[in-house]
Formats: sequence, C-alpha cells, structure tokens
Amino acid sequence: MKNKNAMATVAITLTLLLVSGCAVTRGQETVGAYIDDSAITTSIKARFVDNRQVDASSISVETLNGVVQLSGFAKNATEKSTAESIARNVKGVKAVKNEISVRP
Repeated sequence: MKNKNAMATVAITLTLLLVSGCAVTRGQETVGAYIDDSAITTSIKARFVDNRQVDASSISVETLNGVVQLSGFAKNATEKSTAESIARNVKGVKAVKNEISVRP
C-alpha cells in the first residue's frame, strides 16, 4: 500500500512539473514559490488518497503562495471537514479556503 501511494505521489509530482514547465505563473513571485505550492498540492492530494473518509477524485486542490483552496463535492459534512483538516496539517500551508459543497 505504501509503495502504491508513493508511486501515485511521484506520478502526480512529475505530471505537475511537466505540465507547468517550472514557469512562474498565477502570481507566484519565484520559481521556488511555484514549486513549493506544487509540493503542497501534491502532498494534500496524496493524503486524500490515503484517507478512506475523503474521495480524492471529487475534491480539487489549488495552492497559491501557501494558501490552499479546496473545491468540489463531498458526500457529507464530515468528509468536508476532514478534507480541510488534512489540508491544514500539511507543512507550508498558510491558510485553507474550503469551498467544498456537500451533496444533498
């Protein structure tokens, strides 16, 4: 299981780096800030995959200058709060904007 999660994390990281081309975009001041934000996003998504209470495929994660924005859909309020808690506990996260909608 750990090997599977590690491979998923590596795959996500490589995809983010290849797609971005390490360009400074979306308001980051430096390439380092961009890479830090990508690492935060990747770490959060990997933790979502590891957690059985969060459906990683239904929640989007974006990070800009250490501020994480969560969006998408949760099955219930517990899933929404768990996703926020996971994001808050990742190193480098300065704030979390939780815009996840709970499906009726």
